[in-house]
Amino acid sequence: MSGKRKDNISIEQICCIKAFKNLEKDTQQKILSICESHVYKKGQILFLEKDQVNVFYAILSGKVAMSRYSGWGQKRIFFILGVGELINEVVFDDLPVSVVCEVFENATILKFRKKDFLNIMKEDFTLTLNIMNSIGRKQRRLYRQLKNTVPIKMDKKLAAKLWKLSRDYGIQRDEWIQINLKITVTHLSYMLGSSRETISRAMTILIEAGIIKWQGKQLLVREEKLLQYYRNP
Repeated sequence: MSGKRKDNISIEQICCIKAFKNLEKDTQQKILSICESHVYKKGQILFLEKDQVNVFYAILSGKVAMSRYSGWGQKRIFFILGVGELINEVVFDDLPVSVVCEVFENATILKFRKKDFLNIMKEDFTLTLNIMNSIGRKQRRLYRQLKNTVPIKMDKKLAAKLWKLSRDYGIQRDEWIQINLKITVTHLSYMLGSSRETISRAMTILIEAGIIKWQGKQLLVREEKLLQYYRNP
Protein backbone atom coordinates (compact mmCIF):
# COMPACT_ATOMS: atom_id res chain seq x y z
CA MET A 1 0.00 0.00 0.00
CA SER A 2 1.62 3.26 -1.10
CA GLY A 3 1.73 6.43 0.96
CA LYS A 4 1.24 10.04 -0.04
CA ARG A 5 4.30 11.55 -1.74
CA LYS A 6 6.09 14.28 0.24
CA ASP A 7 8.63 16.42 -1.58
CA ASN A 8 11.42 18.83 -0.59
CA ILE A 9 13.52 16.53 1.60
CA SER A 10 16.69 18.25 2.84
CA ILE A 11 20.22 16.99 3.46
CA GLU A 12 19.62 17.66 7.18
CA GLN A 13 16.70 15.25 7.15
CA ILE A 14 18.76 12.63 5.34
CA CYS A 15 21.30 12.92 8.15
CA CYS A 16 18.58 12.00 10.68
CA ILE A 17 19.05 8.41 9.50
CA LYS A 18 21.73 6.85 11.72
CA ALA A 19 23.43 5.01 8.87
CA PHE A 20 23.79 8.23 6.84
CA LYS A 21 25.16 10.58 9.54
CA ASN A 22 28.92 10.05 9.34
CA LEU A 23 29.22 9.87 5.57
CA GLU A 24 31.04 12.18 3.19
CA LYS A 25 28.92 15.11 2.04
CA ASP A 26 29.15 13.87 -1.53
CA THR A 27 27.66 10.50 -0.53
CA GLN A 28 24.88 12.17 1.46
CA GLN A 29 24.06 14.32 -1.57
CA LYS A 30 23.89 11.23 -3.79
CA ILE A 31 21.55 9.54 -1.31
CA LEU A 32 19.36 12.65 -1.30
CA SER A 33 19.25 12.66 -5.11
CA ILE A 34 17.76 9.14 -5.34
CA CYS A 35 15.31 9.18 -2.41
CA GLU A 36 11.57 9.65 -2.32
CA SER A 37 9.64 10.52 0.83
CA HIS A 38 6.15 9.17 1.50
CA VAL A 39 3.72 9.73 4.37
CA TYR A 40 1.92 6.65 5.74
CA LYS A 41 -0.98 6.36 8.14
CA LYS A 42 -1.10 3.96 11.08
CA GLY A 43 -2.08 0.49 9.89
CA GLN A 44 -0.84 0.86 6.32
CA ILE A 45 1.32 -1.97 5.01
CA LEU A 46 4.73 -1.38 3.41
CA PHE A 47 5.17 -5.00 2.41
CA LEU A 48 3.83 -8.47 3.20
CA GLU A 49 5.59 -11.74 3.86
CA LYS A 50 6.81 -13.38 0.62
CA ASP A 51 6.61 -10.10 -1.34
CA GLN A 52 9.48 -9.48 -3.74
CA VAL A 53 10.61 -6.02 -2.63
CA ASN A 54 12.93 -3.91 -4.77
CA VAL A 55 12.74 -0.81 -2.58
CA PHE A 56 14.89 0.06 0.43
CA TYR A 57 13.21 1.95 3.32
CA ALA A 58 14.35 4.23 6.16
CA ILE A 59 12.26 5.96 8.83
CA LEU A 60 12.25 9.77 8.91
CA SER A 61 9.45 10.02 11.49
CA GLY A 62 7.01 7.68 13.22
CA LYS A 63 7.36 3.95 13.80
CA VAL A 64 6.80 0.64 12.02
CA ALA A 65 6.28 -2.90 13.33
CA MET A 66 7.92 -5.99 11.83
CA SER A 67 5.89 -9.16 12.38
CA ARG A 68 4.99 -12.64 11.16
CA TYR A 69 1.96 -14.87 11.47
CA SER A 70 2.16 -18.46 12.69
CA GLY A 71 0.60 -21.36 10.81
CA TRP A 72 -2.52 -20.98 12.95
CA GLY A 73 -2.78 -17.22 12.40
CA GLN A 74 -1.18 -15.89 15.60
CA LYS A 75 0.65 -12.58 15.11
CA ARG A 76 4.15 -12.11 16.55
CA ILE A 77 5.87 -8.69 16.51
CA PHE A 78 9.66 -8.98 16.38
CA PHE A 79 10.68 -5.33 16.14
CA ILE A 80 9.21 -1.88 16.52
CA LEU A 81 11.51 0.44 14.57
CA GLY A 82 11.62 4.19 15.06
CA VAL A 83 13.12 7.43 13.77
CA GLY A 84 16.50 7.10 12.10
CA GLU A 85 16.35 3.33 11.59
CA LEU A 86 16.61 1.28 8.42
CA ILE A 87 13.73 -1.10 7.77
CA ASN A 88 14.72 -3.79 5.29
CA GLU A 89 18.48 -4.07 4.80
CA VAL A 90 17.95 -7.70 3.78
CA VAL A 91 16.44 -6.44 0.50
CA PHE A 92 19.93 -6.69 -0.94
CA ASP A 93 19.88 -10.52 -0.91
CA ASP A 94 17.29 -10.59 -3.76
CA LEU A 95 15.00 -12.99 -1.86
CA PRO A 96 11.32 -12.50 -0.96
CA VAL A 97 10.83 -10.82 2.41
CA SER A 98 10.05 -13.04 5.41
CA VAL A 99 8.11 -10.54 7.55
CA VAL A 100 5.20 -8.10 7.39
CA CYS A 101 6.00 -4.39 7.77
CA GLU A 102 3.07 -2.36 9.14
CA VAL A 103 3.01 1.31 10.12
CA PHE A 104 2.71 1.37 13.93
CA GLU A 105 2.38 5.15 14.24
CA ASN A 106 1.87 7.70 11.43
CA ALA A 107 5.21 7.81 9.65
CA THR A 108 7.28 9.51 6.99
CA ILE A 109 9.34 6.92 5.15
CA LEU A 110 12.27 7.42 2.79
CA LYS A 111 12.30 5.08 -0.20
CA PHE A 112 15.23 4.17 -2.45
CA ARG A 113 15.34 1.95 -5.50
CA LYS A 114 17.60 -0.95 -4.56
CA LYS A 115 19.69 -0.74 -7.73
CA ASP A 116 20.39 2.98 -7.25
CA PHE A 117 21.29 2.55 -3.60
CA LEU A 118 23.63 -0.37 -4.32
CA ASN A 119 25.55 1.80 -6.78
CA ILE A 120 26.22 4.34 -4.00
CA MET A 121 27.25 1.57 -1.60
CA LYS A 122 29.83 0.39 -4.12
CA GLU A 123 31.42 3.85 -4.07
CA ASP A 124 31.49 4.39 -0.29
CA PHE A 125 32.65 1.57 2.01
CA THR A 126 31.58 3.52 5.12
CA LEU A 127 27.98 3.38 3.92
CA THR A 128 28.30 -0.36 3.27
CA LEU A 129 29.75 -0.85 6.75
CA ASN A 130 26.90 1.14 8.29
CA ILE A 131 24.37 -1.11 6.55
CA MET A 132 26.20 -4.19 7.83
CA ASN A 133 26.22 -2.79 11.37
CA SER A 134 22.48 -2.14 11.19
CA ILE A 135 21.90 -5.76 10.15
CA GLY A 136 24.14 -6.89 13.01
CA ARG A 137 22.16 -4.92 15.59
CA LYS A 138 18.90 -6.51 14.45
CA GLN A 139 20.53 -9.95 14.55
CA ARG A 140 21.64 -9.41 18.16
CA ARG A 141 18.11 -8.33 19.07
CA LEU A 142 16.78 -11.56 17.56
CA TYR A 143 19.31 -13.57 19.57
CA ARG A 144 18.06 -11.91 22.76
CA GLN A 145 14.49 -12.78 21.81
CA LEU A 146 15.47 -16.41 21.19
CA LYS A 147 17.13 -16.47 24.60
CA ASN A 148 13.84 -15.37 26.12
CA THR A 149 11.98 -18.32 24.56
CA VAL A 150 13.37 -20.69 27.18
CA PRO A 151 10.75 -21.74 29.77
CA ILE A 152 10.42 -18.83 32.20
CA LYS A 153 7.33 -17.30 33.77
CA MET A 154 5.42 -14.81 31.62
CA ASP A 155 5.71 -12.03 34.21
CA LYS A 156 9.50 -12.23 33.90
CA LYS A 157 9.33 -12.28 30.09
CA LEU A 158 7.06 -9.26 30.21
CA ALA A 159 9.44 -7.47 32.59
CA ALA A 160 12.33 -8.08 30.16
CA LYS A 161 10.31 -6.82 27.17
CA LEU A 162 9.14 -3.68 28.98
CA TRP A 163 12.70 -3.00 30.13
CA LYS A 164 13.90 -3.14 26.49
CA LEU A 165 11.06 -0.89 25.31
CA SER A 166 11.88 1.60 28.07
CA ARG A 167 15.51 1.63 26.92
CA ASP A 168 14.50 2.22 23.29
CA TYR A 169 11.54 4.58 23.73
CA GLY A 170 11.67 5.77 27.34
CA ILE A 171 11.08 9.36 28.52
CA GLN A 172 11.98 10.31 32.09
CA ARG A 173 8.95 11.23 34.23
CA ASP A 174 10.31 11.86 37.75
CA GLU A 175 11.10 8.41 39.20
CA TRP A 176 9.21 6.68 36.38
CA ILE A 177 10.03 6.07 32.71
CA GLN A 178 7.20 6.60 30.22
CA ILE A 179 7.31 4.21 27.27
CA ASN A 180 6.69 6.62 24.41
CA LEU A 181 4.65 4.18 22.30
CA LYS A 182 0.91 3.90 21.82
CA ILE A 183 1.12 0.36 23.12
CA THR A 184 -1.68 -1.94 24.27
CA VAL A 185 -1.98 -5.34 25.92
CA THR A 186 -2.73 -6.71 22.44
CA HIS A 187 0.56 -5.34 21.08
CA LEU A 188 2.44 -6.89 23.99
CA SER A 189 0.74 -10.23 23.34
CA TYR A 190 1.97 -10.04 19.72
CA MET A 191 5.51 -9.27 20.90
CA LEU A 192 5.60 -12.13 23.40
CA GLY A 193 3.64 -14.68 21.39
CA SER A 194 1.02 -15.23 24.07
CA SER A 195 -2.67 -14.54 24.69
CA ARG A 196 -4.04 -11.20 25.87
CA GLU A 197 -5.38 -12.90 28.99
CA THR A 198 -1.94 -14.26 29.93
CA ILE A 199 -0.31 -10.86 29.36
CA SER A 200 -3.03 -9.13 31.39
CA ARG A 201 -2.36 -11.48 34.32
CA ALA A 202 1.38 -10.85 34.07
CA MET A 203 0.81 -7.08 33.95
CA THR A 204 -1.35 -7.27 37.07
CA ILE A 205 1.54 -8.96 38.89
CA LEU A 206 3.95 -6.19 37.87
CA ILE A 207 1.43 -3.46 38.74
CA GLU A 208 0.86 -4.96 42.20
CA ALA A 209 4.63 -5.11 42.68
CA GLY A 210 4.79 -1.35 42.00
CA ILE A 211 7.06 -1.81 38.98
CA ILE A 212 4.70 -0.55 36.26
CA LYS A 213 1.53 1.52 36.11
CA TRP A 214 -0.93 2.95 33.60
CA GLN A 215 -1.42 6.70 33.51
CA GLY A 216 -4.32 7.19 31.15
CA LYS A 217 -3.22 5.33 28.03
CA GLN A 218 0.50 5.77 28.80
CA LEU A 219 2.52 2.93 30.32
CA LEU A 220 5.06 3.97 32.95
CA VAL A 221 7.76 1.69 34.37
CA ARG A 222 10.56 1.62 36.90
CA GLU A 223 13.38 0.60 34.62
CA GLU A 224 15.94 -0.78 37.09
CA LYS A 225 13.28 -2.64 39.07
CA LEU A 226 12.11 -4.34 35.87
CA LEU A 227 15.63 -5.59 35.25
CA GLN A 228 15.99 -6.78 38.85
CA TYR A 229 12.62 -8.53 38.67
CA TYR A 230 13.65 -10.38 35.51
CA ARG A 231 17.05 -11.41 36.89
CA ASN A 232 15.95 -12.47 40.38
CA PRO A 233 15.14 -16.17 40.76
